[in-house]
Amino acid sequence: MALKIERVLAWEALDSRGTPTVACAISLAGGAEGQAAVPSGASTGSHEAHELRDGGSRFGGKGVRSAVAAVNGEIAQALRGGDAGDQEATDDLLRHLDGTPTLERLGANAVLAVSTACALAAADAHGLPLWRYLAAEEGPPLLPLPMVNVLSGGAHAGGLIDVQDVLVVPVGAGSFAEAIEWAARIRAAAVDVFRERGNSGALVADEGGLAAALSSNREAITVVAAAIERSGLVPGEQVAIAVDVAATQFQEGADYRFAVEDRSLRRDELVAELRSWCDEYPIVSVEDPVGEDDTDGWKLASERLADVQLLGDDLFVTSTERLAAGIANGIANAVLVKPNQVGTLSDTRRLIELARSAGYATVLSARSGDTEDSWLADLAVGWRTGQLKVGSTTRSERTAKWNRLLRLESEYAEARFAGREVLAPAQDFTAAMLRP
Repeated sequence: MALKIERVLAWEALDSRGTPTVACAISLAGGAEGQAAVPSGASTGSHEAHELRDGGSRFGGKGVRSAVAAVNGEIAQALRGGDAGDQEATDDLLRHLDGTPTLERLGANAVLAVSTACALAAADAHGLPLWRYLAAEEGPPLLPLPMVNVLSGGAHAGGLIDVQDVLVVPVGAGSFAEAIEWAARIRAAAVDVFRERGNSGALVADEGGLAAALSSNREAITVVAAAIERSGLVPGEQVAIAVDVAATQFQEGADYRFAVEDRSLRRDELVAELRSWCDEYPIVSVEDPVGEDDTDGWKLASERLADVQLLGDDLFVTSTERLAAGIANGIANAVLVKPNQVGTLSDTRRLIELARSAGYATVLSARSGDTEDSWLADLAVGWRTGQLKVGSTTRSERTAKWNRLLRLESEYAEARFAGREVLAPAQDFTAAMLRP
């Protein structure tokens, strides 16, 4: 059934940081409509698709009127009369219109808004939720294992600590609802732990996690581990820890600088430090342990941290080309998936398929500057990514995604919750959980 596009409308909206972003609505013949607003990151890899910003004085140069104009002009003209039901053709047309590898001319923010709104409109026309419309296989929805932010630093919290996020992973939960309840309980316990240590517990970072000036990066993990215990849950058995190092943000030449500790580390020293954290705490996932282009560092990390999920974000930037190179070099074992890093839903889906074919785990992710849209949750379910990382259990742009999944779990009695087996490396996970 052809789903004729009749109207494409974009406007400048605000994300969770009050920064402009592109929102788009696509209307089809027959009345179906899809609407999407795209997110934006603070900690961004240099190889990501290009966000088009206006420059000048409006919003500190971060306005997106030029990207909005591209949608309402050139893109709308090209898409009107087209078939919203052919997502790949629509996305290929958007790439062709732009004509650059990283969407520099029209902007990845403009292109993703259109790509996502198109999928939502097509799902609406079919009378289906987005997850079901996108599902590649029949069967009950698979609800992802959440990674939930508890404590932030780096670009998400003014550099109060060097590592970007310390998160909890409710590996022992029996349902998505239980996983989120556990995460909320731990975040509340972390406030108490902070206060007992002389911190206020009132500072909130970009993604809803807590923020505090600590004496070391290791202390941040200690706080989260203590919060798990204080909440009455068992570290490792019921709830594990994930660390987003985001090492590119504090890389200085060939070395790495822990500013809060006033020390520099060579790549082998940084990897050894991360190894010691994994040996001391129930850490099951480490993201971006070294810089995005530090190939030797990634090879070293892939050897010495082989028993945990080694997650590439800035390394892969949702690029099939960069992921293929990583697979060929035996680097990492999981990929963070962010649609705005690549610009279209079709390219994002191809990346997930490549990862899955190579045995890499996939973690769908929001951005630090996000919106109240919940379509990311549907992507995680429809594409069966197994894991989802959208921030903490506070702030509406975060809870919108969690709440969407809570509804799906309540709505579909046959829904299945992805447990610990979706973490990479699955074959070593039990051993990792038994580490002292």
